Amino acid sequence: MKKIPCVMMRGGTSRGAFLLAQDLPQEEKLRDEVLIKIMGSGNALEIDGIGGGNPLTSKVAIISRSNDPKADIDYLFAQVLVHEQRVDTTPNCGNMLSAIGAFAIEKGLINAAMPTTRVRIRNVNTNTFIEADIQTPNGVVEYEGTSKIDGVPGTSAPIALTFLNAAGSKTGQIFPTGQQIDYIDSVPVTCMDMATPVVIIPAEYLGKTGYESAQDLDADRELLARIESIRLQAGEAMGLGNVSNKVIPKPILISAPQHGGAINVRYFMPHSCHKALAITGAIAIASSCVINGTVTLQVTPGTHDGNITIEHPGGALDIHLTNEGDEPATLRASVIRTARKIFAGDVYLP
Repeated sequence: MKKIPCVMMRGGTSRGAFLLAQDLPQEEKLRDEVLIKIMGSGNALEIDGIGGGNPLTSKVAIISRSNDPKADIDYLFAQVLVHEQRVDTTPNCGNMLSAIGAFAIEKGLINAAMPTTRVRIRNVNTNTFIEADIQTPNGVVEYEGTSKIDGVPGTSAPIALTFLNAAGSKTGQIFPTGQQIDYIDSVPVTCMDMATPVVIIPAEYLGKTGYESAQDLDADRELLARIESIRLQAGEAMGLGNVSNKVIPKPILISAPQHGGAINVRYFMPHSCHKALAITGAIAIASSCVINGTVTLQVTPGTHDGNITIEHPGGALDIHLTNEGDEPATLRASVIRTARKIFAGDVYLP
């Protein structure tokens, strides 16, 4: 029985297997078959693997040293579908990204500094670059701390992530349809590519308040069908082709904030509602709050660069935007996340 070294880590509000690229087959089809076996994909409980039967816990990070002079580490994200034996490597995952730096330091891919270590990460999925500042007060990764993020119990050491070139991450343009607002199925939407491709939809146009629970939204089959119709057409309009077998663009329902934030959201992954919020999606949402002409500004008065609080089912998430230029393309987004190493050992393949 073949075994592969594996570290299970929580990154932000996601959890998954962290693997070294050198321990996996180089050929993509064989690699994906291994990931499917590791997770137990194709079974609702993922009972024969280490996946948790939920998109948030059926994720894999594949890490190696980078040959790009702008990065120390290459990170390939793989979403292993729960109900289908299929792997999608088109998106990035900003939550899993939270744990990449710590993993790389612990595996000796990069030397720790004191008191913090900056790890320059290239996300291979989208060719975007991220700086992660990891707490290493004694030359080793410190996971314990006082930072709290909504959706995760307890507190941990803060990890600062700064996304350096989020604009047009997959399509090369922030607004790949060429306009800030499109009408799909008579619904005004903003198709945007900032850290990840998304289609932003005011909840009221789909007969929702936007404050429903994730469970209630997931139970509304008619709503999910309408969202998927919009998503498929948005994918074509954004130049992504037929996205029926892709997890991008991610649909996002927006509504006015209720608790003093900038916007309230329900984020889909893409066929079920996230119980919190993805980091890459949050960057797109925050950016839509400060760029003129987006559908977001029809729902909220908007805001300026700085700290933007996004309300979601699990609480709230803060994105800090800075812009040294005058163009949307020069926006830079930072976020504080946490991570934890859960176990390290070998995962056995059937």
